[in-house]
Amino acid sequence: MSGETTGLLGDGIPYLAVGAGPPLLKLMGLTPTHEVPSGVERRMELSAALPMGDAFRVHVVNRKKGLRPGESMSDIAGHLASAIETDFGEPVFLTGSSTGGSVALQLAVDRPDLVRALVVVASAYRLGRRGRQVQHDFARAIRAGDARGGGAQMIATMLPTPLQRPLMPLAHLMAGSMIPEDPSDLLVTLDAEDAFDVGDKLERIAAPTLVIGGGRDPFYSRELFEQTASGVQDGRAHIYPNWGHGRSSMSSSTRNLMLGFFLAARRN
Repeated sequence: MSGETTGLLGDGIPYLAVGAGPPLLKLMGLTPTHEVPSGVERRMELSAALPMGDAFRVHVVNRKKGLRPGESMSDIAGHLASAIETDFGEPVFLTGSSTGGSVALQLAVDRPDLVRALVVVASAYRLGRRGRQVQHDFARAIRAGDARGGGAQMIATMLPTPLQRPLMPLAHLMAGSMIPEDPSDLLVTLDAEDAFDVGDKLERIAAPTLVIGGGRDPFYSRELFEQTASGVQDGRAHIYPNWGHGRSSMSSSTRNLMLGFFLAARRN
């Protein structure tokens, strides 16, 4: 397997790459800054990417650094589309979880010619009502100077309901890692996802598509996952009935489903 490399795609999109084979882009979820993953985040991303590295050159990809205020999800996906054209010169296998799934869906809608197969994890064609409110509150807290409080609420939302109140002090502690010195890129991304909705454009997605979600995801409903899969030309959904947002995003079962799906698409 080829060693790890890091760098920038296109005009400033950070990536971490591993493996050998056709390009597979794995779009990261919401991050405090748009940097190459490091520390615990890097280890987590590598643990998910390495098993796919025997068959693909996996690029773990963030959003472009230095987003302009007011950029939309289509703008964010457009940076990646330009990078795919210039850096790869061929359609890619594409997956994204959570916010990364929103970017992946937008890219597949806007540039279906650049996507060979698509796996969307813990994401859908728009945020659910509660998910939109949580992210809206997070952005408002950052702007009000209470990023730690907003981050704690965001973390608590992903915990089982009975544990949210007792584990709030731990959530406040963990939220320290969600407070960037400069939150500009984070705020642009949150605003873009707040407005994101490609429900009426899903039929443009021509690539075989798998949507993986949890029936207890607080950010999306089961119906949103299923509607996303049924709206594309060749889609299917796999729902873990009792799983939430984090578990469906990080489980080895999800990774194995994804790898099998991409391998089948590669043979076709």
